[in-house]
Amino acid sequence: MRVITGIARGRKLVSPEGYDVRPTAEITKESVFSILNFELEDKVFLDLFSGSGQMGIEALSRGAKKAVFVDNSRMSQKVITENLNITKLMPKAKVVFMDYKAFLSVNKEVFDIAFLDPPYGQNMPGEALPLLTKQMSQNGIIVCETDKREDLPQSVGEFAIHRIYKYGRAKITVYRRNPEEL
Repeated sequence: MRVITGIARGRKLVSPEGYDVRPTAEITKESVFSILNFELEDKVFLDLFSGSGQMGIEALSRGAKKAVFVDNSRMSQKVITENLNITKLMPKAKVVFMDYKAFLSVNKEVFDIAFLDPPYGQNMPGEALPLLTKQMSQNGIIVCETDKREDLPQSVGEFAIHRIYKYGRAKITVYRRNPEEL
């Protein structure tokens, strides 16, 4: 696992060990950042269910001004901190050890881009999305990685599915406000 491009390009990242963590595949990561390519500069990025933190780190490397990493695993928190130190991106990061529901219930920050990659098959995006949409900026983008067989709601609050992409077992669903106007 490595940073693809930007100021931390080529840096190798560590990953939590065990079956509880499923890092985003390289092809999927490249595709997500191809989708977000011109929308990252000076944005606030939320890496929810962050695991190793590779998605938020990639966003910071590509020009996001801040990334918030949320995970309820102590091992993940340690790995995210180590990866931020390896990439020298810690000054632009906030690492939160908290359950996603608790975080979304108390958070006051507004996000421009949110990436959700929860454990597959547990309906966590269905529970997180209604809370998250209230915390997104006017031009916010929500990207969910799920198993390709998981169904997500067509719309949540003012957000609706803009596009769906499939890569092997993974499905990437992109939500935007008023996607029919894009």
